[in-house]
Parts: sequence; structure tokens; C-alpha cells
Amino acid sequence: MPAPEFAALVRAVIADFGDVAVWWQVAVLGLALGAAWVIAARTALRVRSGDRAGQSEVRRFGRHGLLRIVFPLSALILVVAARAVLDNFHNVSLLNLAVPLLLSLAVIRVVVYAVRQAVGRGSWVAAFERLFAALAWGVVALHILGWLPGVVAALDALAVSVGGQRLSLWMLMQGVALVALSLVLALWLAGELERRLTAAAGVDQNVRLVLLRVVKAALVLVAILVALPMVGIDLTTLSVFGGALGVGLGFGLQKIAANYVSGFIILLDRSIRIGNMISVGNERGVVRQITTRYTVLRAPSGIEALVPNETLVGSVVQNETFSDSKVAMPLLFQIAYGADVEQAMAILVAVAAEQPRVLSDPPPQAFLTGFGDNGINLRLGCWIGDPQEGTLGISSAINLEVWRRFRQAGIEIPYPQREVRLLPSAAELSPPGAVTATAPPQP
Repeated sequence: MPAPEFAALVRAVIADFGDVAVWWQVAVLGLALGAAWVIAARTALRVRSGDRAGQSEVRRFGRHGLLRIVFPLSALILVVAARAVLDNFHNVSLLNLAVPLLLSLAVIRVVVYAVRQAVGRGSWVAAFERLFAALAWGVVALHILGWLPGVVAALDALAVSVGGQRLSLWMLMQGVALVALSLVLALWLAGELERRLTAAAGVDQNVRLVLLRVVKAALVLVAILVALPMVGIDLTTLSVFGGALGVGLGFGLQKIAANYVSGFIILLDRSIRIGNMISVGNERGVVRQITTRYTVLRAPSGIEALVPNETLVGSVVQNETFSDSKVAMPLLFQIAYGADVEQAMAILVAVAAEQPRVLSDPPPQAFLTGFGDNGINLRLGCWIGDPQEGTLGISSAINLEVWRRFRQAGIEIPYPQREVRLLPSAAELSPPGAVTATAPPQP
């Protein structure tokens, strides 16, 4: 509808409010919105109850996308039907104004739902929804008032020349809108690829991550390169910015670039995988996530360490589950010299074999490692297959049970003892009547 018609419509609505009959339009509009809300609520219950675990993503996307526009479309249909009936009795300017507003609400909800499906439910999506809704309603309001062509002309008048290219504020806004739309489409395609790779069997997790990152970066780049020429922006004018970006990467952002490349190296050579138990420097934990810049290690205590990828590539990394998840867990004990050594060693093996986390292959073994100052040194060697669960709990359980068994068997665990002897002085050692020679005094 042309802008002058919208302006006339607004004036007609203002004129209708001077007539008592306008309340018929208000009542009809209220009833239409209430009925649309009821229809949307019942539709939501049916859609959520109809969701199944094996339902395809396309079908789920369509059902929940329809749920987003049930309210505005239902209200729009009811308003149009009521307008056709009420138009036979008096003016329906208010209902005519409600039609484009409800239509724009449906468009806003569809776009926001597509963004959420493309990029997930991030904290910025809600802010984007509010911003997009404000911009869409603002454009509709300007169009209704007939001010939109003037605003567009004013924005287009604010222009600068970069080389032989004229760049106006209106052109830049169009470029941003097209780039945003292209990015949403690219991210949605990347999300679809991620879901298909996740469902694919036999694809290594590191390979999956590499493919997703490469494809997402390529799609974003293609989206920008396609969107900018569509609004008349010559890509050659961005060569200056590209050169400045290259210089920045070479000097100021070299650490970030090194971490970025190191992340791809880690994923491609499969030296570190998600779920591995690794130690680097003073950090030890399970690999939970490998991002572009850092790798997340979760320690047995629950603390997560963010290790730069460059550190993992340039340092010695102990991967406890690289090719085999079996890890040896040695425990040291000491018994008194008067204890039965063979019985103590048998108790150590029996206690370790009873623990559910201790592997039976290889079986636990006990060794006599030496003779100490206070007792005989024994060593219990056992293996566990889940080092990511930690070793403190299993070692504590074995030590506690060994303590109980040793007390029952009468095997003493020694502790440091010191014997102090007081030797007699030289005067006490000399026989009675003996003369003790003394040194002459010094001058």
C-alpha cells in the first residue's frame, strides 16, 4: 500500500476515535486477539505432545516454526474476517491499521526463530530479537506515517567517497542487513551439517570438529563476499582494510593466530581428543572441549583450566589415554621387621582385587622393594581403566581396607622411633683415687 494511503488511514483512525462506534472495532480487535491467544496455546500443547525422539529435524523445524506464527496469523485471519462483516455497518479504519502490524509481527517471529535455529539459544539472541522487532516496527511506523522515503533520502545523502566508490549510510545499512541475512543462512546450513555429522556413525570426533569449523568459516566468508556486491559495494575498496588486517595479524595478533593454527593441528593429528586424560605443566585433567584458541581441561577437583593451544603443541603433554586407557597406580606400604611379609603381601593383593575399579588384567601384584630404617618397604602395583575418574578415591579405599586387614592379622605398621642413650662423663669413667691431669692455664 502506498505511503499516502497509509497516512490517510492513520487520519481515518484518529477521526474514528471521535465516534462512539469505534468501540465496536476495539471490541472486535480484542476478541480476535484473545481467540488467537487461545488457538496458539492449544496448538502449542498439541505440537509439544506430538514431538517424538525419532522425529526428523526438518519436521521438527516446521512444526515449531508454525507454532511461532500461529498467534499473529490467527489474529490476522480473524481480524480480516471481522473487518469484512463490520465494514457493512461503519468504518473499520482501526482494523485496517491492525492488518499490516500483525503481518509484520509474523515476519519478525519467523526471522527470529530462524536465527535461533541457526546459531542456538545464545544470550545475544534475545537482544537481537528486541532490536529486530524495534527496527521492523519502526520501519512499519515510518511507512504508515509516510516518512520512510524522506528518511531513506536523508540516509542516502550522508555519503563519502572511498577511491572511486561512493558509500552512503543507506548503502551501508543495506549491506549490514544483507550480510546479516547471509550469515543467518550460512549458520543455519552449518547447523544442519553439524546435526548430520553428529548422527553419522564412524566419523571421528576430531574430524567432525575440523569439518564443522572449516565449513562454517567458508560459509561465512562466502556470505560476506556475496552480500556486499549486491548492494553496490566494490570489494576492491576493502583491500586497504585487508592489508591492515594482515599487518595486525603479523604483529599484534600473532599469538591468536598461533593458537588458531595450533587448534587445527591438534584436531588433525588426533594427538589429543575429547575425553583424554592429559597433563601439561602443572595442569592435569580430562579434555572437555577444544576451541579455536584454547582447550578446556577439567581436573578431578572440578576446576576447569583453559590451556592455550600453542602450549599444547609446543610443550610435552602426558596423555594417559592416548592409545590405552589403562593406568598403573602404585601404592607404598611399610610393615615392622617382626611381621609376616608373605601374609602382608597376600593381603595387599587380595584387597586390590576386591576393588571394582582395579583391573584383573593385568592382575594386582605386591613387591618387596627394600629395607628401611623403620620397617620393610612393600609396593602394591595395580591398574585402573578409568583415570578420568581420579585416583584419590580408589587409593583411599585400598589404604583403609589394608589398615583394617593388617590390624586383624596383627601386622604392625611401624612409625619412626629413636633411642637416646646418655653416656657417662670422663670423670665418672676414671677409677677411684686416680689423678686427672689438667692442662696448664694459658698465659
